[in-house]
Amino acid sequence: MFIQTEATPNPATLKFLPGQTVLGEGTMEFSSSEAAAASPLASALLSIGNVASVMYGSDFVAVTKSNGEWQHLKPAILGAIMEHFMSGAALLTDGHAPQAGADDDEFFDPADAETVETIKELLETRIRPAVASDGGDITFKGFRDGTVYLTMKGACSGCPSSTATLKNGIQNLMKHFLPEVQAVEQV
Repeated sequence: MFIQTEATPNPATLKFLPGQTVLGEGTMEFSSSEAAAASPLASALLSIGNVASVMYGSDFVAVTKSNGEWQHLKPAILGAIMEHFMSGAALLTDGHAPQAGADDDEFFDPADAETVETIKELLETRIRPAVASDGGDITFKGFRDGTVYLTMKGACSGCPSSTATLKNGIQNLMKHFLPEVQAVEQV
């Protein structure tokens, strides 16, 4: 098995591509051993010193380090990923499913439902695919008083260029298609 690695715009995050489906749809992020209890692979990765978080995407595992050098961390990370996929073990324990989007946690005025649908469509078709290629994910959280609220995950969370991505990329795109959008903020 050959696992490719790709740098991301966030120097603290590397994207690992095992050459097969990881999650298929949605994303899952783990930043504590308690959260990772649902996933043997995430548990193994978080037990490696200086690994701060793990995010699963459709065909990748994004690993974020707290400190240390990648050249010292990569062998252990690659070993854990290879061992997991070679064993044929399930990615998640029974009863756990990927987060397709936590709609219950969303907030917006029902009068803005049409605008919110357009925001979500722009996120799904234009923004999330680009962000996933960088090892991250962005999900809709809410819309209030002309401001779109988004949650950033994986390589996007804590990325030095995330503010520029939000303001120069996503905000400009949203304003172009939806004049009622005045700002985009990270939750």
